[in-house]
Amino acid sequence: MSAKPRSRSRLRLALFTLLGLVLLLVLVAGALLHWDDQLRLLWQEQRTSDQQRAASVWLPDYELVLEARLPGLEEDETSGLTWNPATGTLFTVTGQNPQLVEFTPGGVVLRRVKLTGFSDPEAVEALDDGRLGIVDERRRLVAVFQLPPGVESLDLNDLATYDLGFEDAGNKGFEGLAWNPLTQRMLLAKERDPQGLFELPFPGEDGAPGALEALPRQPLLVRDISSVTIDPRTGHTLMLSDESRLLVELDLMGRPRSFISLFGGLNGLVDGIDQAEGVAMDERGDIYVIAEPNLLYVFSRKR
Repeated sequence: MSAKPRSRSRLRLALFTLLGLVLLLVLVAGALLHWDDQLRLLWQEQRTSDQQRAASVWLPDYELVLEARLPGLEEDETSGLTWNPATGTLFTVTGQNPQLVEFTPGGVVLRRVKLTGFSDPEAVEALDDGRLGIVDERRRLVAVFQLPPGVESLDLNDLATYDLGFEDAGNKGFEGLAWNPLTQRMLLAKERDPQGLFELPFPGEDGAPGALEALPRQPLLVRDISSVTIDPRTGHTLMLSDESRLLVELDLMGRPRSFISLFGGLNGLVDGIDQAEGVAMDERGDIYVIAEPNLLYVFSRKR
């Protein structure tokens, strides 16, 4: 056998090996960047009619308009977010040092309320009767209360609380909480194992809440659920996924309608959003996202 055929054989082997390595790297990168999640959502999005788009939030029309840091919360691990229309302010909770934090849409911290007795507050939501609700993931409960001006601390033992079940959930319990004013129900998002959306009929402190109800299972197409909020105009749900790095709009049937990626280079994001933990929306349609440790992102519809 001459040297030339042997050389060609080695070259082909090297090329096939290189091609295999490139393919492997593409597959690994796709898994790490969750391209599969985005491709499936993109396919769903492309099938949306013009009429459906007009009746949607339609996230592709949004871009980043503000990125800010909440001062003094670097070590506190913000988690969960809500817009309070009564005060025109945002609220978040922190897990490392349990507290409830109120701040302006521009990221100016107005007050911090110490949360005594809470183990792992993960979500906060403004209800439409002036009350707030906080989900404690490890205690598997939601606490509901009024927050008068000047209050500096809240004790869990003094608040109305409701058991959410799933005793063996550990730190994979409920991470999202939203209020639906049309149905007078809480929407709760369970992170995983099992992942899903649940509703809790909520008549108020004087009456016991109804039983927790699992919503019909839909292909949510995300790895986890970090937070949820409900658009007061369309009734659609915005679902935030930290692991998939996605913000997804769900229609009234719980089906994905539109999405945006939280990676850098898209929708006005330069560096992307790491560890996104909370999403909220105001009555104007502006979207707020909070990420650990203390980062606030504001998205507005393109004019």
